[in-house]
Amino acid sequence: MLASSFALPPDLAAPIAAQMSSTVLVVDDEPHIRDVIRFALEKAGMRVVLAATGPEALARFDPAAIDLVVLDINLPDIDGLEVCRTLRRRASTPVLFVSARDEELDRILGLELGGDDYVTKPFSPRELVARVKVILRRMNGRSEAPSTPDKTLRHGRLELDPAQHTARWAGETVVLTATEFVILETLLARPQHVRDRNSLIASAYDFDVHVSDRTVDSHVRHIRLKFRALGADHVIETVHSVGYKLGPCT
Repeated sequence: MLASSFALPPDLAAPIAAQMSSTVLVVDDEPHIRDVIRFALEKAGMRVVLAATGPEALARFDPAAIDLVVLDINLPDIDGLEVCRTLRRRASTPVLFVSARDEELDRILGLELGGDDYVTKPFSPRELVARVKVILRRMNGRSEAPSTPDKTLRHGRLELDPAQHTARWAGETVVLTATEFVILETLLARPQHVRDRNSLIASAYDFDVHVSDRTVDSHVRHIRLKFRALGADHVIETVHSVGYKLGPCT
């Protein structure tokens, strides 16, 4: 049953001519799932580093070499949420959570720890690869952007530099995940306009990736928490029954 749940679709099994570029750390205690994820990612042109436990993941994580972490929440020793907490103290490398538990609490808690996205077991390898590609494309697009004079976006005390993928509040740096950065950048592009959740989803994800409204709400809540730590209480405002808009940022 497990093998059929994780069978690779034909399009992912086809050889990939592109040269490998990004390196993904895959952390899961089930050998078969590790192999399926590894095979899917490698066929999509990525390098893969494997870990079966939390301590092994922390030992193999190198922020200079790992571009993204696929992290199972339900690990037998140190659970994935605690692994993510530790990783977040070392780097802002994107994290995609994998969970066999479907409770909304796991998903929201994982995202609020700094996860960029999640998938629930049993998942489609095609969907997992699509979500990994979305996150990497955001990060790689920022790092490879050509340098142009003063493309910083400003609104009150809020500043975003898309080329450098940096955010600041009154000169203080705020570390955002790739998804959080795109959401805030979308709001800042038209600060007087209300953006509904669907438009924020469209800006942060591919159209073939399903994302719930609750996921967007979790990202927004985490952005608020990060800025609130610097005394910014109204960076993003909720427009009830509609969506979100940028606050005055004064």
